[in-house]
Amino acid sequence: MCSLVDGVENQTRQILKNIEAVLKAAGSSKSNIVKTTVFLKNMADFPKMNEVFASFFGDHKPARATVEVSNLPKGALIEIEAIALK
Repeated sequence: MCSLVDGVENQTRQILKNIEAVLKAAGSSKSNIVKTTVFLKNMADFPKMNEVFASFFGDHKPARATVEVSNLPKGALIEIEAIALK
């Protein structure tokens, strides 16, 4: 069974790292992400998530929607969907 890292900041970092690895394997990169959807279990975590998110993307600003959801798989605090060009 897969275990999650603790805290919304660490989960955000891990998710973005995973997305970056998938993009690299597909011959793309984070600079080709055009849109993300962030699913947060608690919207109060938005500032913490946003800080990590902004640091990861730097000057690149893909479109983003953020929504609060009642539950996520395996008790996660956050899930991120990304659409990228190849």
